[in-house]
Amino acid sequence: MSDKRKILVTNALPYANGPLHLGHMVGYIQADIWVRLQKMLGHDCIYICGSDSHGTPIMIQAEKIGLSPEVMIERVQHDHEKDFSDFHVGFDNYYTTHSEENKQLVETIFKRHLAAGNIVKRIIKQLFDPVKNMFLPDRYIKGECPNCNAKDQYGDNCEVCGTTYLPTDLKNAYSTLSGAKPIEKESEHYFFQLQNYEKFLKAWTRHGHLQEQVTNKLDEWFKNGLREWDISRDAPYFGFKIPGEKDKYFYVWLDAPIGYIASFKNLCARKKELNFDEYWNKTSQTELYHFIGKDIIYFHALFWPATLEGAEFRTPTAIFVNGYLTIDGQKMSKSRGTFIKARTYLNHLQPEYLRYYFAAKLSNRIEDLDVNFDDFTQRINSDLVGKFINIASRCASFINKYFSGKLSAQCAEQSLYQDFASVGDSIANSYKKLEYSHAIRQIMALADRANQYIDEKKPWALIKDANRQQEVEEVCSVGINLFRVLMIYLKPVLPQTAEQVEAFLNIAPLQWNDKDTPLLNHIINEFQPLINRIDPKQIEAMKMAAQQDIEKSTNTPAPNVEAATPTKAPVKESISIEDFNKIDLRIAKILEAEAIEGADKLLRLKVELVNETRQIFAGIKSAYQPEQLIGRQVIIVANLAPRKMRFGVSEGMVIAASGEDNANLFLVSPDPGAQPGMRVK
Repeated sequence: MSDKRKILVTNALPYANGPLHLGHMVGYIQADIWVRLQKMLGHDCIYICGSDSHGTPIMIQAEKIGLSPEVMIERVQHDHEKDFSDFHVGFDNYYTTHSEENKQLVETIFKRHLAAGNIVKRIIKQLFDPVKNMFLPDRYIKGECPNCNAKDQYGDNCEVCGTTYLPTDLKNAYSTLSGAKPIEKESEHYFFQLQNYEKFLKAWTRHGHLQEQVTNKLDEWFKNGLREWDISRDAPYFGFKIPGEKDKYFYVWLDAPIGYIASFKNLCARKKELNFDEYWNKTSQTELYHFIGKDIIYFHALFWPATLEGAEFRTPTAIFVNGYLTIDGQKMSKSRGTFIKARTYLNHLQPEYLRYYFAAKLSNRIEDLDVNFDDFTQRINSDLVGKFINIASRCASFINKYFSGKLSAQCAEQSLYQDFASVGDSIANSYKKLEYSHAIRQIMALADRANQYIDEKKPWALIKDANRQQEVEEVCSVGINLFRVLMIYLKPVLPQTAEQVEAFLNIAPLQWNDKDTPLLNHIINEFQPLINRIDPKQIEAMKMAAQQDIEKSTNTPAPNVEAATPTKAPVKESISIEDFNKIDLRIAKILEAEAIEGADKLLRLKVELVNETRQIFAGIKSAYQPEQLIGRQVIIVANLAPRKMRFGVSEGMVIAASGEDNANLFLVSPDPGAQPGMRVK
């Protein structure tokens, strides 16, 4: 084993305005596994996090539910900590950005950059909501992308084409808070001159601190030129006031990552053996790792190192980025019915099922991770129950019943045991490099070998021969020892099961080097069930509960779309109920969507009803990119006569809403829970 290292690990701070969902858990479970591995290897590894507790969304959500921001963030933080604890995410400290430590650090860093000339003040024009009487953050402004014209894009970047822009660049912008058309208003703001650190950042981002995919993405941003960063916000705002200002606050994205430092400082106040400067001084020799999601790369890989460098703090050793979570191939989405809260999962399924499933699929590539619940069930039942736990349950029964719980005095299969132990370094390296899926494949291959060994020796047959009972003890003792090695390798993933196994084996907490020495002449306890099979009914119950969560959260007044739309179409002349009853409206699910070469307005859609699929050409190309539509449920006119077009036959019509002259086109979708083929009445 290498020399003992001092390591500090952080996770992206979850925002304190709502519950955690399964998508959040990818990064936290990934980091927790990595931290537990380091601790098992004997390193000093500290794991910290906390609530991101500032910003306009916090203020608005608190107002909406009738609480002060302080009370709301405290309640949310408590819920987050409970969810993390129940998923066995073992933070050494979980704090909040709304703290005195963070306030002092933010002001210190701000003043150092101000003195160095890295922060300037100037007047800018911003979008202002005349109804709510407040400047609008980017996330509360929507409109059409100035580059690709995609609808319903936020005020800072387009999710369809990836373009970044100013909120004032949006076409047909509207406030998501009131639906009103924003007006431009002047305000004086503070700007961090990120371009001052271009040379430093180009060197830092190419020096092994980032995954290759991240470095390549940053190269694109460098080519476009680094832009200054607005680090101030106007009142009303929930956050820290800028020193010397009356109604100006630090932007949440300035104080949020500084929350890592504040959380550690808070831990130092409680653990006197920790030295703050040893970890955060610019000359620090300790290691610092950040685990984040791919949506916040820009802030962590550019702004954050520059902020630290200019304020005389150390920069990260490495930043590890994970992808998004998808459910059964669909993005986590309330409208698609694929949104599952962490607590909803915990109410129905064991946390270690998810930890293992994530580990079995995670790599060091920044790829989205899909949870297919059929595969999820099969993998848990086959790998953990059928292979891993099966070894202990098969062997312990003989040791407990016939040998008073005592393992043999020698290892009868020393060569086999050494084979298992020798793979440990490779498995540890896979964990270290975030290649968890490779580690799990290696472990399950060993589990197959252990089961094969037991099948070949057949202790259930040997026990019937009075002259071969000692052989049964030796075979089953080997089985228990192979199981113990597998538990060592799985302990970072299955910490609760490891505790149960340690109690069963009557041993101290397992460390990685324990793999090298088998348990001999040792008394074990009675075997108790460790991991239960998943019943598909548990999955269905969880999905139903998740659907109920979605229905509750979406049972709120709809946005004022009319106010958000610059024009509205006049009502057409009346028709009779008999005329209307001729129209057969049905729910359909979009399976495929693609642009049509030579067609300016049309997209080709393949939609599913009940037991049939149809092709429909829809004139929605100006409003939607094809990839936005896959999996979406829409309403179609199902009995419209097929229409032959030069691109093919269209077998229906998709219902959409629009203003006059087709301005602001919106697809009409059913509420969650509706199924393809249902009639719209």
